[in-house]
Amino acid sequence: MEVSKQAVHQAKQRQLAFDHEVEQLIPKVQRIRKEHPGCGLEKMYLDLQPKTMGRDAFCNVFMELGYGVKPVRNYHRTTFRGDYFYPNLIEGMEVNRPFQVIQSDITYFRINDQHYYLVFIIDVYTRMVLGYNVSDSLRTESNEKALDMALKQMKFLPGGLIHHSDKGSQYSSTIYTEKLKKHGIQISMGNAAWENAFAERINGIIKNEYLKKWSINSFEELKRCATKAVNHYNRKRRHRAFKMKYNPVNFYQNLLALSAQERPTVIIYAEGRLNFKGTSSPSEVCPRKDPLAHICPMDYNQ
Repeated sequence: MEVSKQAVHQAKQRQLAFDHEVEQLIPKVQRIRKEHPGCGLEKMYLDLQPKTMGRDAFCNVFMELGYGVKPVRNYHRTTFRGDYFYPNLIEGMEVNRPFQVIQSDITYFRINDQHYYLVFIIDVYTRMVLGYNVSDSLRTESNEKALDMALKQMKFLPGGLIHHSDKGSQYSSTIYTEKLKKHGIQISMGNAAWENAFAERINGIIKNEYLKKWSINSFEELKRCATKAVNHYNRKRRHRAFKMKYNPVNFYQNLLALSAQERPTVIIYAEGRLNFKGTSSPSEVCPRKDPLAHICPMDYNQ
């Protein structure tokens, strides 16, 4: 067959090394999945850096072993429009520093026949979840608690900070808007899901990559799991916005040491506005096909 004994021996050694590494990788992949159930194989490859295979081979092998992630579909929408609202201040805006624009949204999580509600506040530039809260009702107090947490996380408030959300009644309430104004934060609101895409996206990530993959049977357990998910997202989950090199906290901590080329500029997507050149597309903000809109089941007895 015109193949030398040496070549046959080397091929055999490579296959043995490959098989051995796969055996060593399986428990590591299982450990990652336990901590981050919705973690994709590409992200795992970047974390594990196997020696005997490239990214595509790694993904193919573990897909065949049954470690692919099945998409979780959602067919509901989240908030109810309030009587008062503010104009969209961020459409087409260039965001080039932390705490320039923060976005917030509400989503729900069902346990048995009960619906619970989660509020998230995310910094558009660093992608960090700055504040969150889990509640058993849609009262404004839950949004207030998330905002208080975000204010503590930011420590100082640079001039020109904008809080953007949809036109839900919680965000347009007097209590919430007065708190924003008290801290010198400008208020911005959008009409459609794509106008609040960063907050919508974090809803999908926390629910579909974490919460829905775990067995959660009580309100207290949901609160613990939400904290666990946010901590992992902020401190361990690599982000496409940072070319899969950094998680949000790591990016923020290393921001001053990064070169100008490594610092992203986020231009908020402007639907159909040709005058905003270079704006990001929805596929960049929300690269997966997870629906963005949710209709929150409302318990009118609460």
